[in-house]
Amino acid sequence: MSTTTATAPAAVVDRKAAGASARRRRLLIWLAIAVVASAVLYGVYALLFTGRSVSTDNAYVGAEVAQVTPLVGGPVAAVPAKETQVVHTGDPLVILDDADARIAVAQAEAALGQAERKVRGYAANDTALGGQVAARQADLARAQSDLVRARTDLDRRQNLQGSGAVSGEELTTARNQFSAAQAEVAQAQANLRAAQGQREANATLIEGAPLEQNPEVAAARARLDSAKLALSRTVIRAPMDGVVSKKSVQVGQQVQPGSPLMAVVPIEAAYVDANFKEVQLKKVRIGQPVTLTSDLYGKDVVFHGRVTGLSGGTGSAFSLIPAQNASGNWIKVVQRLPVRIALDPRELAQHPLRVGLSMKAKIDLTNAR
Repeated sequence: MSTTTATAPAAVVDRKAAGASARRRRLLIWLAIAVVASAVLYGVYALLFTGRSVSTDNAYVGAEVAQVTPLVGGPVAAVPAKETQVVHTGDPLVILDDADARIAVAQAEAALGQAERKVRGYAANDTALGGQVAARQADLARAQSDLVRARTDLDRRQNLQGSGAVSGEELTTARNQFSAAQAEVAQAQANLRAAQGQREANATLIEGAPLEQNPEVAAARARLDSAKLALSRTVIRAPMDGVVSKKSVQVGQQVQPGSPLMAVVPIEAAYVDANFKEVQLKKVRIGQPVTLTSDLYGKDVVFHGRVTGLSGGTGSAFSLIPAQNASGNWIKVVQRLPVRIALDPRELAQHPLRVGLSMKAKIDLTNAR
């Protein structure tokens, strides 16, 4: 009786051990099946999808920032633009004191009026000089007539000298009159040439162009235009739509041409520079679509863009202290190349970005426009 009782528990233990061993085998089999299935699925995924895109989180928002600088110097009278203010093209940003510029415009206007009167005087002188030329021509004609008469008288007396009808004194007088007539003609010719020269010199000042195109008038008008341009530049306007940033100008400050006053950031024309590793760029082409997310809006807001170009060099190539790869202690480092990505303007209008914000970019390598 006791032998039968002792054998039963041992059989039960053996059955339980056998069952546990069978469960472990089944578990190991299923685990092996799961591992193999996962490997197969990963292999299929890698075969179908790996290499179809490249991504990076080393990407930042950029824009063609406009530096606002004055083209003329002067004291600042007003600063309508404020930091972070949204401005549009043509909005006044800084207003300079224009008192000196207005005086310069008034002086240039007076100089233009004086030049116009001077040129009109040239035209009046031409009429007067024309009268002088006509008078000198009349004087020459009269002198030539007197010369003909003097020559006739001299010839007559010389012909009568042999017969004794003309005294020596009369002949000498005739000769003197002839010489005087020759001198009068020479003087009249000289006076005519002088009058003609004066008229020609005056004509060169007005010839070939109306009053408005006269060189002296044109030069005076150019100085007036320059003065008006300088006056208009006392109001410094926004060169584009954007947001005012880095404002460093205050009322009363004396500014000089070229000194930076502020920047205008065109956030509606923002782009992304994504710094991809060089090993990721083999299949990247211009026109490929890109999806992007920003740390500002999170994954719920997805931006869409296109690759517009690749930089001409890596970031290290344009650094202030380029890497000395030829040195003996050189260590290879994977380089990154900036890829310019244009964003959808409509998405930017709905979710504005700011320069310098971090982005995540993913380029679809299977599609290119």
